[in-house]
Amino acid sequence: MVAARAGCAHAPTHATISKRASFEAHPRISTAKTFANEKSTVSRPLILLLVAFVANALAALSGGGVGLIQLPMLLFLGLPYPRALATHKVASVALGAGAGTRYLRSGLIERRFALLILLSGLPGVVLGSLVVLAIPEAIIRTVLGVLTISLGLYSVFRRDLGQSAEARHRDRAGLIVGAIGLFVIGFLNGSVTSGTGLFCTLWLVRWFGFDYKAAVAYTLTLVGLGWNTTGAVTLGAFGVIQWSWLPWLVAGALAGSYTGAHFALASPNRWIKRAFEVITVGIGARLLF
Repeated sequence: MVAARAGCAHAPTHATISKRASFEAHPRISTAKTFANEKSTVSRPLILLLVAFVANALAALSGGGVGLIQLPMLLFLGLPYPRALATHKVASVALGAGAGTRYLRSGLIERRFALLILLSGLPGVVLGSLVVLAIPEAIIRTVLGVLTISLGLYSVFRRDLGQSAEARHRDRAGLIVGAIGLFVIGFLNGSVTSGTGLFCTLWLVRWFGFDYKAAVAYTLTLVGLGWNTTGAVTLGAFGVIQWSWLPWLVAGALAGSYTGAHFALASPNRWIKRAFEVITVGIGARLLF
């Protein structure tokens, strides 16, 4: 009797056996997760800083696309999509602050078109930010991916597009259509966020006849600062922001966007056009695959 009790005392329970079997079945996964968490804790600030710098430098050069690199990296580092989206949107305000500071000094921005972009796009940004969680993400990503690749290919096959300024659609009817287009792009900016600045850049080139350099200046200053600030406030009111990561993202974004804007102003339109095409096709592929 005593021996039987002793044997029972040392016999592992079913729960113990199950937990042990589960751990032994996936030892590499468990160890890898632990190592990844420890490593990310040490190197995360540097990763955030470098990613923000590169993403914003490319965006400031091509006229958008900061979400191609920055948003997926936030998801990779473990943030759920709503928190990653809200954090990215707040950090992207620094894109407008850094690049806008440089572009405002260039004299490329006219007050009339600045007001048109803000007043037309901001209502769309607010609406898009409010409905973003109600729209299936897979549908948005597929549609936006196809459209983004189409924009890049359209620019590739239109060799003279945006190489020189040619004022178009500056009458009342043209401005109204242009404003409707900006509202739709603003809606996409608030709901999807990745790559929608590129839509604005090409819309300004194609509809209003800006060259690429001027269109990028408008997009980075007004979309980057005005639209993104509105989207950040809206998402921040209804979502959760990873505040502890923002200092590193903002620092990288300010430095990267100013650097990218500086090189864009010093570069010919054909280089900016090529950068736009590469980033656009890259974003479309990333959204689809």
